[in-house]
Amino acid sequence: MPDVSFGNLVAVCAVAFAAPLVLGFAPKVRVPAVVLEIVVGIAIGPSGLGWVSADLPVQLLALLGLSFLLFQAGLEVDVERLRGRPLALAGGGFAISFALALAAAAAVSELGLADSPLLVAVIVSATGLGVVVPVLKDAGETGTPFGQLVIASSSVADFSAVILLTLLFSMEASGAGSKLVLLIGFAALAAVVGVAIARAGRRLRISGVLERLQDTTSQIRVRGAVLLLVAFVGVAERFGLEAILGAFVAGAILSVVDRDLMMTHEHFRLKLEAVGFGFFVPVFFVASGLRFDLAALSSGPSTVLRVPVFVAVLLMVRGVPALLYRREFGIRRMFAAALFQATSLSFIVAAVQIGTTLGKLDAATGAALVAAGLMSVLVFPAVGLALLQRDAATRGSSAPSTP
Repeated sequence: MPDVSFGNLVAVCAVAFAAPLVLGFAPKVRVPAVVLEIVVGIAIGPSGLGWVSADLPVQLLALLGLSFLLFQAGLEVDVERLRGRPLALAGGGFAISFALALAAAAAVSELGLADSPLLVAVIVSATGLGVVVPVLKDAGETGTPFGQLVIASSSVADFSAVILLTLLFSMEASGAGSKLVLLIGFAALAAVVGVAIARAGRRLRISGVLERLQDTTSQIRVRGAVLLLVAFVGVAERFGLEAILGAFVAGAILSVVDRDLMMTHEHFRLKLEAVGFGFFVPVFFVASGLRFDLAALSSGPSTVLRVPVFVAVLLMVRGVPALLYRREFGIRRMFAAALFQATSLSFIVAAVQIGTTLGKLDAATGAALVAAGLMSVLVFPAVGLALLQRDAATRGSSAPSTP
């Protein structure tokens, strides 16, 4: 066997296990497990106690965790919801968001708080779909017009941010023109693969074999999904594009072609969540904590000041478009939508890693952006849920009583 130590990976897996378990003993504390995973990663990593480091095994599994996270985000894209008025509002909202992001990033750059305003604008224009959807699901809002609009807006923001990051800041391809050509070629390939998978799934012989093997030790559907994920990550890198784009597109393709209206494999998505969120994704978040540069963030008052500035930027950029929802849903739900849409973490972590590798972000700015993402996940969904509960209570008390 190769001379590889698994000591650091054991510690990372222990944190991944302990974080949700600890929070499970305090159900009233509405803190997402990812926040605790990153914070504990910082505490035991080089920036804290120095007990654990992100060595080769941890880095490799963290990369797979990031891929699974973007894959799951792609799976959450529901094409049926991205039609008509929700799509128009989501598209218009993102256009407003990115315009605000460019203005805010330019202002932050003028203040000397960031080196690459365009990259900062892309980073703050995304929404954490993987965080928002579970929160709305727990609140019973995913099937309501309000929940569908928030999910549609988050989907458009996530997808657009990934595309913009790939087009403008890919580590491989050179020149925006060549990147655009490669992106079009990649999209065409994705469409061809999606059509091929959809047609193959309709063949009775193939679908019969899949149903026979899906719940055996073969777990054929899960293996097929992992193959699709890894293949598109590899193809994206081959095209000179970002791996996160390949992972996101793979999830989106599977979301489109795997409708399962007859409920023949109702546990398939649950199995994918078990693989991703049961192992790979938490390794990514704990490893993100290990790589967090706390010394750079706390190097001076001006550096620490960046965190509340970026939190305010997130809230403004993704929250202001929620003004479009006021007439339809009222003030409380409008503010709740603004908070949900301003919640972001996984994309921030991924984009910051790309930006620091390219030399577009210094360590202090990257750490401040990640810290702002942590604050958004910690505060915004909890306040948004409280507003929804208050709105529901108000509507219930104002409903006419039946004789």
